[in-house]
Amino acid sequence: MSTNKTVLAIKYRPQVFNELVGQSIIVETIRKSISLNKIPNAFLFTGIRGVGKTTIARILAKALNCSDPKKNDCLINNCSNCLQISESRHIDVLEIDAASKTGVDDVRDLIEFSRYGPTSSKYKIFIIDEVHMLSKQAFNALLKTLEEPPEYLKFIFATTEANKIPVTVLSRCQRFDLMRISFDELLSFLKKITLLEKKELDEDILKLIVKISEGSVRDSLSLLDRVFLSDNDDGKKLDLKSAQEIFGYFGKGYLLDLIFEIFKGNEKKVLELYKNIYNQGVEPKLFINNFLEIIYYLKNHQNINSLSSSLDFTDSDLERIKNLSNSVDNRSLLLFWEYSVNILSEINLVSNQHLAVEMFLIRLMYLKKEVLGTSDHLTLSNDENKNKDQIDENYVKNLHKDKNNNKTINQIKFSSQEQEKISIDDKKNSNKTEINSFFDLLSVCVSKKEIELKYELENNVNLISFKNNNIEISFNENLDKNFIKNLTTKLLDWTGERWIIMLSKKTGSKTMKEIEAQNKNHKLDDFKNSDSFKKAINLFPDLEIINVKDLEEDSNG
Repeated sequence: MSTNKTVLAIKYRPQVFNELVGQSIIVETIRKSISLNKIPNAFLFTGIRGVGKTTIARILAKALNCSDPKKNDCLINNCSNCLQISESRHIDVLEIDAASKTGVDDVRDLIEFSRYGPTSSKYKIFIIDEVHMLSKQAFNALLKTLEEPPEYLKFIFATTEANKIPVTVLSRCQRFDLMRISFDELLSFLKKITLLEKKELDEDILKLIVKISEGSVRDSLSLLDRVFLSDNDDGKKLDLKSAQEIFGYFGKGYLLDLIFEIFKGNEKKVLELYKNIYNQGVEPKLFINNFLEIIYYLKNHQNINSLSSSLDFTDSDLERIKNLSNSVDNRSLLLFWEYSVNILSEINLVSNQHLAVEMFLIRLMYLKKEVLGTSDHLTLSNDENKNKDQIDENYVKNLHKDKNNNKTINQIKFSSQEQEKISIDDKKNSNKTEINSFFDLLSVCVSKKEIELKYELENNVNLISFKNNNIEISFNENLDKNFIKNLTTKLLDWTGERWIIMLSKKTGSKTMKEIEAQNKNHKLDDFKNSDSFKKAINLFPDLEIINVKDLEEDSNG
């Protein structure tokens, strides 16, 4: 490894295959292809940022052009070719950034340059980083050379988005998908770097870095650099809490506190906890994603074997997760998940996302009481001598009792349907309107002057069944998106009773307009078969019947 750089990501960049972190299978495959002299025309390395795509490309170039044919894997930089490639000054190895050279003219220059053989090594090698940035015309210009290049020419591509590369190019490359570096491998690597830098860091800080870096070696080294720069020279050891503040990271324990308070219905405490998290520099979207993760753990904690080894949770946190998960019904957790996913899209519509998250948390507190039809909240022990994390036994008993009662929700609620909170008790019996059939409903729409609702019922609704305050329908693509909401609201207002509108995939009957048109056609057909029409057509050969009713009205007149 190079030792003359100050930035860790550059200082400890691997120079030979043996120094690579992870990717052992890919390295073994490349070494075998070189030893057997079965080298593809083009290599493609793809994966997330910081897992070694460009690094492997450079090491591969050194392995192909190493002056020692027996070594062929550049164990040490002791030949002139390896040294020049490492320093990016080898005349036969050209590294190009496709992000800055995207045009077809750049590729044409490359192809023109490829016509000349290598000067001082076995292969002429083109390393194209972020190759997906090339234009469509540039890819097309590269195809022929890529498929049948001279024996001395090799291409090495690196990209983070292989899906943007044309299939015609992918089929001409030997593709290697670099995986994220595993937690243990990356942790071991960081421990090694810490020793080389003669620093002392708590292992929990290194674990935190590994988690935040998400399998990226470069990200982990950049984070480690920040920790080293923040380390005091006064002999005081950096602790985990300080490291979390450096990275703007908050532990999942904060979220557990917040969720506990949500189930207690303590609005003031919930907002206070969220503001403390927000003041640490946590973005609202990151907060929601972490909130979703906690909901997932609460729902599936029994199936997660690795949860106990996670840095995010202490033993106390794990006990709290277990107690809360056993005490909260799955319906609550699933609704919390749905609301949390929805807020991720809604949050972009608000200029102040911080306020949107606050309102989201308030909505969750009312969700259990209003939507789930229960006023129970999670109750924690207030005794200062008892552990705050213990759940009130009375709540647990009542909750399990509620679970055993197969209570049904008063009304089926569809995702596209909003329920107006109108008290039924306030309706007077004298104001009730009897609606016992679909035709009654149409008549009431006329009397109440609800023309738009009548139009939707006649033109876009196919009736399946109508009985006992239950209407089952199907509909066409022209149905207004607010139809269900408007209809349930009006029915509640007119009858003083709640109605269930069920949407079905069944075909149902024809719309009222379709039935009317069908009846009209039958009348026309019947009239055209009558003796009166036959006599009229003999007198007037060009006679055309438009509407039977109109003819009857004319005759009556």
